Amino acid sequence: MIPVILSGGSGTRLWPLSRSQYPKQFLPLTSEFTMLQETITRLEGIAAIQAPIAVCNEQHRFMMAEQLWEIGRKPAAIILEPMGKNTAPAVAIAALAAASLDDILLVLPADHVIEDKRAFHAAVNQAGELAAQDFLVTFGIVPSHPETGYGYIKRGTAQQDKVYAVSAFVEKPDQATASAYVQSGEYLWNSGMFAFKAGRYLTELEKFNPAMLKACKKAFSEAQVDMDFIRLNKAAFSACPADSIDYAVMEKTEQAVVVALDAGWNDVGSWSAIWDVTPKDDFGNAISGDVMVEDTVNSFLYSQNKLVAAIGLKDIVIVETDDAVMVAPKNRVQDVKEIVSRLKAAGRDEAEYHRKVYRPWGHYDSVDTGDRHKTKRIVVKPGARLSLQKHHHRAEHWIIVKGTAMVTKGEEKILLTENESIYIPLGTLHSLENPGVIPLEMVEVQSGSYLGEDDIVRIDDIYGRADDT
Repeated sequence: MIPVILSGGSGTRLWPLSRSQYPKQFLPLTSEFTMLQETITRLEGIAAIQAPIAVCNEQHRFMMAEQLWEIGRKPAAIILEPMGKNTAPAVAIAALAAASLDDILLVLPADHVIEDKRAFHAAVNQAGELAAQDFLVTFGIVPSHPETGYGYIKRGTAQQDKVYAVSAFVEKPDQATASAYVQSGEYLWNSGMFAFKAGRYLTELEKFNPAMLKACKKAFSEAQVDMDFIRLNKAAFSACPADSIDYAVMEKTEQAVVVALDAGWNDVGSWSAIWDVTPKDDFGNAISGDVMVEDTVNSFLYSQNKLVAAIGLKDIVIVETDDAVMVAPKNRVQDVKEIVSRLKAAGRDEAEYHRKVYRPWGHYDSVDTGDRHKTKRIVVKPGARLSLQKHHHRAEHWIIVKGTAMVTKGEEKILLTENESIYIPLGTLHSLENPGVIPLEMVEVQSGSYLGEDDIVRIDDIYGRADDT
């Protein structure tokens, strides 16, 4: 059984903590591990589990690789999508990448919470047995309350304990309909998790959407291996129809069954959902970071940097990050996506990036910005190197704070140590490498008429980012 980890989401409903370039699956929201890491580590103890296949946005590839490395997992493949096409093509590509058509794929979104690991393992083992018999298995969550934010699966005839034929997939209902579904006992929440043979899924996809399978085969056969990544052919994949597994296959196949799962599942799709799964104080408050409360109940209070003081609040969410603060009633947190849409329309960085931005070589933190200057704290990992690049609109001044830097400046190579500095004029080819064994820390002061991150012309890059400007 091969886990297929789907990590294509942007997590806009958890803004400002989740951003397009650092979405929720890469964040430690419910434990010391990130959501992605939790998804993989909770599979420990299932005997049949093999190395995972990860499918992610190409812009997230280095975060995916590093977070797998942090927990000691070497993936069978990391497949890069040049653009999102929903889940059906992503899983088709993973099926094509599997070693054998008889391999069972366990399809898991990278951003779910499952509290009861034992119940989850039992359901996965049961699904594996069904998949081996050529069934296409989905996992239906036993609902704990009427929920309008999830799709539902109507159970059909019982096949065995906790296993049912699929009668119908149902869209997200209104409150009255959701209440009727739960009261009937015939409906389960649609989890978006599946298990089936790679070959069986491809056969059904060819039957119901041959154009999708043809495009996926072309994108995969013409893919390029880039370091540890499989980079799909962009032109071929862009021609692929976009659709979910439910619409493309599961609603049409005659071999669909659903395994009922009662394991404390939550897709943490909103701040109110995070409140649901977070430990609370005696007044129902979920608190993280430097927070002081007075006469406050049933609220979610998150501080990343500053002291947050809450007085006389009830059912409120406050999330503070280094560059944004979001405040909303718990029953309105879904509307945060409207704020994100407005940020994107205005071209503001807060929709895409945190103040601290991670790169394959380390990270930088933009600590001050003016009309014609920007100051960054930069950390470069041992052995890492920034791309050979130049800028059309800015000059840079680097001051070494800790460690050693090998600087390329035009035709020169210059070794700098602590308390030394160098000036890089506008238009000069330059690069930076950490040849030491400890992290290199430096301050960069940019000056010029335009200081956007897209003013980078990469000439050479060991991380394959020459076309990522």
